[in-house]
Amino acid sequence: MGDLEIRAAVVKDIPAIVGMLADDPLGARRESPDDLAPYLGALERISADPNQRLVVAVREGRVVGTLQLTIVPGLSRRGATRSIIEGVRVHSDERGSGLGTRFIEWAIEESRRENCRLVQLTSDSTRTDAHRFYERLGFEASHVGFKLQL
Repeated sequence: MGDLEIRAAVVKDIPAIVGMLADDPLGARRESPDDLAPYLGALERISADPNQRLVVAVREGRVVGTLQLTIVPGLSRRGATRSIIEGVRVHSDERGSGLGTRFIEWAIEESRRENCRLVQLTSDSTRTDAHRFYERLGFEASHVGFKLQL
């Protein structure tokens, strides 16, 4: 799989991250790669929050993946801390290379380091390939998710 670095995202990574977010039918409708200002503001807020980790996977100096990991302290499950994996994207020419597996394994290990008792994620109901991928990694489709656009 070659050398792979997983590190915190920085300002210079934003164009590549937004490009990956926009590179599918869902993202193409909701992302705006031509206007990076909102993404730069979001990176600033994420970077200032100790419970957030926006990371990139870099191979040979090129950003080839991204995900956001959020650590959430809670009262349920006997005061358990959980983590939420969001915005997982792998560059189109890296899909099938094992990068996605390596990336999710990194997020699980980071969650363990934070003493999380549960790792959760959501995936759009139309992303059936992603559902199979997550199930192969041991995730269970245990809940029905709801969203309210504001």
